[in-house]
Amino acid sequence: MLDAGHPDDATLVGFGTESGDAQGSAMIRVAFFGHDAGDAAVRRRVRAMQDDGVSVRGFMMRRQDDVATEWDNIDLGQTRDGAFVQRVARIFSGARAAAAARGALADADVIYARNLDMLACAFLTKRIAGLDTPVVYESLDVHRLLTRADIVGKAMRWFEKSLLRRTIGLVVSSPGFLRNHFEKHYRGLYVPFLVENRLAAGSDFGPRPEPDAPDQVRSGAEGRLRLGWVGNLRCQRSFDLLCALADRYPDTIEIKLHGQPARTEIPIFEPEINARANMSFAGRYRSPEDLAVIYAGLDLVWAGDFMEAGYNSDWLLPNRLYEGGYYATPAVAPAGTETGDWIERHACGFTVAEPLDETLPTMIGDVMRNDAALGACRNRLLAMTNEVFIEPKGFFSEVLERALAGSRSK
Repeated sequence: MLDAGHPDDATLVGFGTESGDAQGSAMIRVAFFGHDAGDAAVRRRVRAMQDDGVSVRGFMMRRQDDVATEWDNIDLGQTRDGAFVQRVARIFSGARAAAAARGALADADVIYARNLDMLACAFLTKRIAGLDTPVVYESLDVHRLLTRADIVGKAMRWFEKSLLRRTIGLVVSSPGFLRNHFEKHYRGLYVPFLVENRLAAGSDFGPRPEPDAPDQVRSGAEGRLRLGWVGNLRCQRSFDLLCALADRYPDTIEIKLHGQPARTEIPIFEPEINARANMSFAGRYRSPEDLAVIYAGLDLVWAGDFMEAGYNSDWLLPNRLYEGGYYATPAVAPAGTETGDWIERHACGFTVAEPLDETLPTMIGDVMRNDAALGACRNRLLAMTNEVFIEPKGFFSEVLERALAGSRSK
């Protein structure tokens, strides 16, 4: 049992480093309903399942014209980032496409649906295909529509509730989602599993760096501090803060961006980067293959998010927290958030309070003047066990086994 600060009467099913492996158990067959077959996080989740001996067949949508996958995949069509109406329509066409592959779907022991729209697609597919396959719901984010106090928010929560109560398990990546959303609105209607955004155990992400002397800091060309933003680049305020840092310290800092920008959230992206000689954008990357090179080129990683400030952005624990931690790259995050609390609890990075347009430049200036602070955080990360950043072997297969066992006992 894992204590994550949830209400006393909420049962959170979690596993530590002693979790078992899939050896000796029958192979679990998963139909994975994913929102984007090309997304690095989706790829990591599939790989974590496969590394644990789970057989995965994808039923996935995509955000690009063409996506090559490393698993058998049924293409459910293309969606556009931020196009809510188009994504709702795709639920229906995607369900018909998935149901057309009924034979492949009927072989699955469990359906794993990532995000609310794919959960809806999975249940509609079951109805069309006439199947009773159990469903696990992974809530990657709590969408802003679910947090609204008006009739739209109430309707969205009613919709999520009606589907959630029919699942056999709820997977979340942060206890903040449970405390602030699921326990608040759906108490007693689900079985929760905490699966943090750690690296997959079987992936080849290389060795961890060697410890440094406390006052030794990695540095870029001409001694510049290298600050990165890695992953889904979806927050205009984060982007503005990084641009302001580049302007404030043109000769002493490098801002490096890696990932996929959300054009609906940051409509003017490349022109802002191109206007600053100390900013660069490397585009999409493959996880975990490219992570070692990315983080070797960084001294700090930005782990803040304000896209849904006060709600989802405050509750999440992002991938870059664990990726950076494994490669000894300390994170910077806003104080008072789940991410900031994690950093402070482990004393392995930096937090900044509002107003960030004042406190963040000051903090960065202090770090550049005090090599020892950054070196101490880096060595603190290296002193933490690998299991903090890497999902233990057998962890995910046990999540699925427990969810299935619970459904059979009802």
